Amino acid sequence: MICDPITVAGIEVPCNSPLFLMVLALHIPFGLACVVSGGVAILSRKALGRHPTFGTIYYWSLAVVFASACALAAMRWAEDYHLFFLGMLSFAAASLGRTARQRHWRGWVRLHISSMGLSYILLLTAFYVDNGKNLPLWKELPSAAYWLLPSAVGLPLIAHALLRHPLLRQTKGPPANIP
Repeated sequence: MICDPITVAGIEVPCNSPLFLMVLALHIPFGLACVVSGGVAILSRKALGRHPTFGTIYYWSLAVVFASACALAAMRWAEDYHLFFLGMLSFAAASLGRTARQRHWRGWVRLHISSMGLSYILLLTAFYVDNGKNLPLWKELPSAAYWLLPSAVGLPLIAHALLRHPLLRQTKGPPANIP
């Protein structure tokens, strides 16, 4: 695909193809929905209501983001192939975490926390790798920071959750059934 960059609202968009712009117009709001719904799910009490509702919104928004990322990467493979792989890993991790929770696999709580957390880290990594050079403060950082900072912040938070989750701290009795 032959693309020329354009500037929209002060942000450089790498391709002016109408198809690229249409897919991007779908990708951006669903990406924002992922960031918000994932954040709400992470910060919510793990019980019926807010956590599973926003977790479901996160998962299905991520499905749209991954599908649109596949299309965008296919249109500019040489420049964006890494975003395809980050999206694939993010969606695969979310699918694993969701399935572990739904099927109550042995050790599902650890798998759910780890997988969903990793999915969110990979989502943010893809965003920063693609957009960090255009963001205030981020554009002052070396490009390696776009790859490493989401993990540097997120992995300790996942470890903290794994150490603190009530179902993982139980020593006696059957596990509670929480969503």
